[in-house]
Amino acid sequence: MAFSPRPHGDPGLQPERTSLAWGRTMMALVTVSAIFLRWLPAHGLPILLLFAVSSGAALAIYLTQRRRYGASSRGIHEERVDADVRSVLWTAFAAVVLGGLGIGVVLAG
Repeated sequence: MAFSPRPHGDPGLQPERTSLAWGRTMMALVTVSAIFLRWLPAHGLPILLLFAVSSGAALAIYLTQRRRYGASSRGIHEERVDADVRSVLWTAFAAVVLGGLGIGVVLAG
């Protein structure tokens, strides 16, 4: 199914900036996932849980990126943009879980 967003006429290109920010967040999570794999020999199998959470969060961002961009583009076109609070809260939740799990793994090892 091809998706073609409506032109929004935003001279600041807000949907593109937002999309780039989510892309940077996704790449940061992929990088952290790779770092966790480097910790595997030192900390053992619990690191795989950290890897699963960070790579799962990156995958979720990747899979929902098109929907977010389309909603933002349509919102600007219709002059009604709603914040994507759910995505931000889930990303924050994943960061808190990663932090807690990371502290737990380091203290246990």
